Amino acid sequence: MQAVDQVVPAPPPAFAPDVVEIDERAARRSLREQIARLEGELCAAFVGAFPRSGIDFSVPAPGGPRLLGLGELERVRDELAARLHATRRELAARAEAERARRALIERMLLDPAAHKWVRVTNAELGEPGCKSWHVRPRLGIVGMLMGWWQVKISSGCPLAA
Repeated sequence: MQAVDQVVPAPPPAFAPDVVEIDERAARRSLREQIARLEGELCAAFVGAFPRSGIDFSVPAPGGPRLLGLGELERVRDELAARLHATRRELAARAEAERARRALIERMLLDPAAHKWVRVTNAELGEPGCKSWHVRPRLGIVGMLMGWWQVKISSGCPLAA
């Protein structure tokens, strides 16, 4: 018997896979941290604006209890970021309007005759209660004819009927 040299073919070269592997666990952790931070900031905005009403601070659940994919987590994060930006913008606009109303009250107190019949309520100041500042003539029609104007500050809400 004669030994025959057999040629063993070389293994095919290793090719890189077509799909790039990503570390999904780290990406999910990062997205969850970002969502938690945004929810905390939205909560802080709510607490800072507490007596005010009319601002929607709810955070809707994305379709009930389930494990969200990366795309869904990114969508939740983006919606929260947009919601937080809109809430901050609305709160800043309200704060500016309330500051202007407080300045108006100061001007009314300094010169009531220049602000005839002007009324400012607590709701316009972002405060609870029924208190209001109203420029009215002193002594009714006689005071109006004589130019005697005063700022009348209400005592609050009337008794319940």
